[in-house]
Amino acid sequence: MINVAPVILCGGSGTRLWPLSRTGFPKQFLCLTGSQSLFQQAVKRLSNLGGDSIQVVPPFIVTGEDHRFLVSEQLREIDIEMDCALLEPVGRNTAPALTLAALAAIDSGNDPVLLVTPSDQTVDDSSAFQIAMQSAIKEAEEGAIVILGVVPDRPETGYGYIHAERNACGSVAHLVKRFVEKPDEKTASEYLSLGGYYWNAGMFVLRASVWLKALEQFRPDVIQATREAWAERSVDAKFVRQTKRASKRYLQSQ
Repeated sequence: MINVAPVILCGGSGTRLWPLSRTGFPKQFLCLTGSQSLFQQAVKRLSNLGGDSIQVVPPFIVTGEDHRFLVSEQLREIDIEMDCALLEPVGRNTAPALTLAALAAIDSGNDPVLLVTPSDQTVDDSSAFQIAMQSAIKEAEEGAIVILGVVPDRPETGYGYIHAERNACGSVAHLVKRFVEKPDEKTASEYLSLGGYYWNAGMFVLRASVWLKALEQFRPDVIQATREAWAERSVDAKFVRQTKRASKRYLQSQ
């Protein structure tokens, strides 16, 4: 049985959808499609991945102090209990947020496969998503760091791209050659015609210990600052906060 833990990154302010989305009620908490918010949809997508060989444990939610009650209320509405809400003093990049979740998972005495996803996306083909995620979980169980890509259907300049090496064995998992920042339209058109380029979905699947080990090798500054902040945390019910002094260290992590 593979234990997996959803990690929902829920720190965005959603300013691009103003005035529907505001600082106190950002995009991920809005019901833009259907009767559930984007956040609720993200939690349910991952919580429904359990099966014969996969056990999904309660999710870790990485969010801010101002949104902690929105998180709790929206989880209550869909009858899902979280492991904890990791409250950032201010939104950082993905690396510190994921590191907080990995440290929380390890501290619980487990080393689950983490399913890391933003909270503001929509997925139209739930069946394809489930197949891709279950395949990613199996790869991550063996120690891989998996990132999900989306097959592009137009030369989009608003997304980052993943350049992947096609697997001759027919596996859905391909080795990553490089990551490419948002291209101009000419370059994006070239990617589309060449093939092997995918939109970066910003979804990661990996073991908690694998992520921490990778940071120790490539970004020791991030893991040191986040570990120091985590060591001085305070816990109120299921809300995990950092002390004022620890928050200064966390703010240094990028």
